[in-house]
Amino acid sequence: MSDQLAVLPQYLMPKQAMTQLAGRLASAEWGSFTTWVIKRFVKRYQVNMDEAVHADPAHYKSFNEFFTRPLRDGVRPMAASSWVCPVDGAISQCGPIDKDQIFQAKGHHYSTRALVGGDEKLAAQFQNGHFATLYLSPRDYHRIHMPIGGKLLRMIHVPGDLFSVNPTTARGVPGLFARNERVVCEFETEKGPMVLVLVGATIVGSMATVWHGQVNPPRPGMVREWRYDTQDVQLQKGEEMGRFLLGSTVVMLFPQNSIQFPADWLSTRPLRMGEAMSSI
Repeated sequence: MSDQLAVLPQYLMPKQAMTQLAGRLASAEWGSFTTWVIKRFVKRYQVNMDEAVHADPAHYKSFNEFFTRPLRDGVRPMAASSWVCPVDGAISQCGPIDKDQIFQAKGHHYSTRALVGGDEKLAAQFQNGHFATLYLSPRDYHRIHMPIGGKLLRMIHVPGDLFSVNPTTARGVPGLFARNERVVCEFETEKGPMVLVLVGATIVGSMATVWHGQVNPPRPGMVREWRYDTQDVQLQKGEEMGRFLLGSTVVMLFPQNSIQFPADWLSTRPLRMGEAMSSI
């Protein structure tokens, strides 16, 4: 079956309604039933609870609380590299930006301008730069950390679709990451500008940042923007910046000549938050 045919049902599914329902269910506190669901999830996806601050599934009052569980100190040491991986996950794609075009999958590209919600001036800062697209699977740790220290300048919530972001969908839906709902975070770093995009997906009930809290819902259907350039919101390398309530994808944009991905980043091996993301 072709990827285009495999994703056809997603065009027909009531993705918004499914996501809203999933969000309500995941935040519900149902006692022993919630514990049973979490245990089933841990077994199904082989989640390593030994890394969590609270290893006992019965500790968590809701599925969302479990899904965004913190890790024990020391289980994700920070590499000495100038850039570190911001999440646990896997590489979907990474490499150079061809003028303003980001590679999604064979036969599919999308523009930096589309990704950041239409801001041409912001997108121009990454002309011929680099990008990395990291996919978080259900078993992964779902907090997002800073790949480098930086000052927050702006956050943009871009409404959009809620397609799945798994590899099959990435191959089958044109412009996937620039058409799904997303939260665009703009930073200034010692290496220049950086954009970190949290991409929503089917049943991703919410995305949140540490400086704002829950960004969505609400979903008013229009672009929303918050400016922080007159404030001093500084985040250090490795510090938590946000989280997904149910899994999704992070896309990062880097300016030209600011990063050089390690050779093994082209493999399909699992990534761990805090590992080196640049050989320079």
